[in-house]
Amino acid sequence: MRIIEPHIHMLARTTDDYQKMAVGGICAVVEPSFWLGHDRKYAESFFDYFDLLIEFESRRAEKYGMKHFTCIGLNPKEANNIDTALKVVEGMKRFLDRSTVVGIGEIGFDQITDAEEEMFRAQLRIARETGLPVVVHLPHNNKVEGTRRTLAALADERMDVNKVYVDHNTEDTIAMTYQAGYWAGMTLYPVTKMTPERAIEVLKQYGVERMMISSSADWGYSDPLLVPMTCYKLSQCNFVESDIRKLVYDNPCSFYSQCERFVI
Repeated sequence: MRIIEPHIHMLARTTDDYQKMAVGGICAVVEPSFWLGHDRKYAESFFDYFDLLIEFESRRAEKYGMKHFTCIGLNPKEANNIDTALKVVEGMKRFLDRSTVVGIGEIGFDQITDAEEEMFRAQLRIARETGLPVVVHLPHNNKVEGTRRTLAALADERMDVNKVYVDHNTEDTIAMTYQAGYWAGMTLYPVTKMTPERAIEVLKQYGVERMMISSSADWGYSDPLLVPMTCYKLSQCNFVESDIRKLVYDNPCSFYSQCERFVI
C-alpha cells in the first residue's frame, strides 16, 4: 500500500530512515517547519533552515524514490521572542512559492500565550491571502484549553475548514476538532502523544473521514515507520483495505493537493 506521511521532521532523521520508509511503502513526506531543540536567536537562522528543507531534504528523499514537500512557518515554541518572530513571519513570505512548498506550518500554540496567538493569527492571514493549506500544532500541555483557543482563532480568522489540518489530537480533543469540520490528525509518537493502539480506538469510534495519522518523527523518541506499522495493526483489527488507504493516502493527498505543487 502506498502511504503519504503527512507530518514528519526528516531533518532530524538519518538517511537510513529514508530507505526504511521507502521499503515500508511511504512514497511522499511532508515536513512542516519545527523547533530544532534550541531557540534560534536570529531571523536569518530560520531562513537558512527553510532553504535546507526545500533543497537538501528534497534531494535526500529523491534518492529513494520518495517525494519530499515542506510547509514553511514559525513554530509556536519560538513565537514568544516577539522581535525575532515578527521578522521571521514577514521574511517567510518569500519562500512560499518555492517548488516543494505546499503549505504553512506547523503553527499554533505551545505555552498558550498572547504572543503565540499573535504570531498564529498573522500566519493564518498569510495562508488565507495565499490560499495555502495550514498545518496546526495543538499544544502538548493544557491541551483542551489550547484546542479551544486554537479553534476560536481559526473561526475568528474565517479559515476555510477544508484547508486546515489540526494535528496532535488526543482522545480529549478529537471530538472538538472533528465536529468543527477541520481535518483531524493524530500523532503516533508513543511517549508524549498517541500510541498506535490509542489512535486505533479513536478511529473505531470516529471512522477515517477527514482523518490523518502521522509519526511526527524528529530528534526525540519517535519512529518514522509507525504509520506503516499502524496500517498493519488496523488490518488486524478488521479495518477494510479501502478505509486504511483513505486514511494514509487518499486523505493526505486530498488535503495537500489543494496546493498545485503537491504532485506525486
